Amino acid sequence: MFSRSSGSPISVVTGGAGFLGSHLSDRLLAEGHRVIGLDNFLTGNTENIGHLAGNENYRFIRQDVSNYIFLPDDVDFVFHFASPASPIDYLEHPIPTMKVGALGTHNTLGLAKAKQAKFLIASTSECYGDPLVHPQTEDYWGNVNPIGPRGVYDEAKRFAEAMTMAYHRFHHVDTKIVRIFNTYGPRMRLRDGRVVPAFIGQALTGEPLTVFGDGSQTRSFCYVSDLIDGIYRLALSDFHEPVNIGNPREMTIKQFGEHILRLTESKSQIEYRPLPVDDPKVRQPDITRAKHVLNWEPRVDFEEGIRHTIDFFRSRVRPGGH
Repeated sequence: MFSRSSGSPISVVTGGAGFLGSHLSDRLLAEGHRVIGLDNFLTGNTENIGHLAGNENYRFIRQDVSNYIFLPDDVDFVFHFASPASPIDYLEHPIPTMKVGALGTHNTLGLAKAKQAKFLIASTSECYGDPLVHPQTEDYWGNVNPIGPRGVYDEAKRFAEAMTMAYHRFHHVDTKIVRIFNTYGPRMRLRDGRVVPAFIGQALTGEPLTVFGDGSQTRSFCYVSDLIDGIYRLALSDFHEPVNIGNPREMTIKQFGEHILRLTESKSQIEYRPLPVDDPKVRQPDITRAKHVLNWEPRVDFEEGIRHTIDFFRSRVRPGGH
């Protein structure tokens, strides 16, 4: 059992075996925290935390946080990162996605309240939906279709933000909200349906790069270490309103595909397919608030970050198949 008596902070990370949760756990451990990771492996992977086996400052519990969380330990920080986070995942698991955004957020806020811990919720740029304001600022309320296929994720996160602010205002829990924009890096799942692993996997295996629509929709890609740095700074801040963390360098999906083909030296072609329902046409964070409040901005150059990511996937795919 972790106790405050030893002095170092104790952090709970839900979704601890996921892409972001595992990178966050590494950063917290590097900063001297003891970490309790929770995950039910709906989309998490033991490979992401295998390197932490035997670390006396890390403990893992298999747990669905949509159910009641019992922890006898002292806790100083609760980071709620559990959720399917890609369209393939939340379309395959719509009800668990809504439950972890609603019940999971309620349970983790209850844990933070009981332990008198700081709380940080991983929200998303999907709160802005298919935005009518560009770039997106935190005071924009969004353009979301609540009953569309993507609504299970968008509305779960919007509810999670509302619940977080309710606990802050009514129970005086020290809460933070990060709105995460497109992030990439090692430990992404090859088949998670998002454009970075999809394009890299297709390029490395010689398959066509599948571009939805005409490829003119835009995304802004932030390398994972930059994102985690922003999240860590937010956790230590006294700021309670939502904060965008992402890289404002915007590019079209077609441009991104061309970069991947060049960097992988792939002979793959681009194949166009119909645009999915409610797919956002633009996505670019306004990070003015993060700069002013957290003294944060991304530092990793796109080409450097994408090369690291390609190297990670290259070790996991075989030409001619995944």
